[in-house]
Amino acid sequence: MRIGILLRAAVVLLAAAVGLGLATAPAAADELDRYLDLPLVNRNAEAGPGGVHPDLPYDAAQLRGLLDQARSQGVAPTRYAALLYQYWLVDSTNKAGIDLRSWNPRDGVEANRQNLIKSYRYYEDLQLAHRELQWAGMGGQVGADFGGGLLDFELMSTIYSLPGLSESARGVIGAVEQAAGPQAVAMLPAGLAALAEAGPQITPEDLHYIIGMILVMQKNIFSDLMPMHDAYVTEGLPALEEFQAAGLFGADIMNAWRDVASGDQTRIAAGNATLLRREQDWAIGAQWDHVRAYKGAVGEAITYVSGAAGSPSVAGVAPPREFNPVRIPFTMADGRPALLTMPLPDWNWSVLDARWDYITTELLPKYKWQVENNWPALEAVMRTPYEVQMESHRPLLNIPQLLDSAIREMQVTPVGAEMAVN
Repeated sequence: MRIGILLRAAVVLLAAAVGLGLATAPAAADELDRYLDLPLVNRNAEAGPGGVHPDLPYDAAQLRGLLDQARSQGVAPTRYAALLYQYWLVDSTNKAGIDLRSWNPRDGVEANRQNLIKSYRYYEDLQLAHRELQWAGMGGQVGADFGGGLLDFELMSTIYSLPGLSESARGVIGAVEQAAGPQAVAMLPAGLAALAEAGPQITPEDLHYIIGMILVMQKNIFSDLMPMHDAYVTEGLPALEEFQAAGLFGADIMNAWRDVASGDQTRIAAGNATLLRREQDWAIGAQWDHVRAYKGAVGEAITYVSGAAGSPSVAGVAPPREFNPVRIPFTMADGRPALLTMPLPDWNWSVLDARWDYITTELLPKYKWQVENNWPALEAVMRTPYEVQMESHRPLLNIPQLLDSAIREMQVTPVGAEMAVN
């Protein structure tokens, strides 16, 4: 009798245990199913604040558990790509000290000031800890110019007189016309003419919109490249092979990471160059085109003048206004050929081909030289508090003076005389 009671009790307990197991297994599966096959609706940071899909969690441990479950069940990586991306994005923002859930680029520069500082500090810390991560070091260095310029833009949208820029641009155009005639004016960069035309029409709302888009690009770059960097330093190339298997990037980027990890300086440089090309083309190329096209002359003017004012942080890199400067051939009144030169860029930073020419001619080789030949000086710069790095690069408020200086430094040289000097 006693044995029978015990057996019946054991059967009841076993049935309860089996029942619980049957009840909880589908629940766990249901939770994972919620996060499979999600589209990366916010991959380019334009859709709103937060991560790559609004339904994804922000707890790294929860995301890791879901990932491990998907792997253990043999789920195809392409089905859990959003989970994988969100996990490494959460992990990298946590390490940078950024709250991903509330990171909203369209809130403006002051609201994102700490996000700028923390993201670029994270870039430079990666470079300091891993000599091969040159993309991160370049990104941190250039970030000081980028962040300082954005601070100036936001200040211009509130207290600065934008028509003053237009007057200075018209002064440049007038000086060129007087020196070389209307045919030379027609050969000036489109951005300069746009600034003269649109300057008085640019509103604080225009600047706020463009600032928001540029901050979107900044988050877009972080969101694309930092999860890769975090995965690389945390789990190595196998973690990045999972990115590729999930369809988050192709063979070109996987090969670039193998180059970065190779220990060979030439391959390291080539791998970092491929990552930089992805940043400038795949990640933000279309976004820059959109900003330049904003309200016609308005976007053209602002993208041109922001490049004209830039002063790079990387040692030895020429500012954009000195790289492919304005050089206009014309015929003087006496019939002799001449060349008008002026220290303003004959190109617009927002145009990919022109930007890439500058990057590959100036930034990439000179940063590589710094890493390989002048590391102590580069390290000293990167160990400077990032707030100091960013505040030391505030170029845009000097644009009227820069344009006025271009008039004073404009030169007209008879072509024969120039050839004789050469």
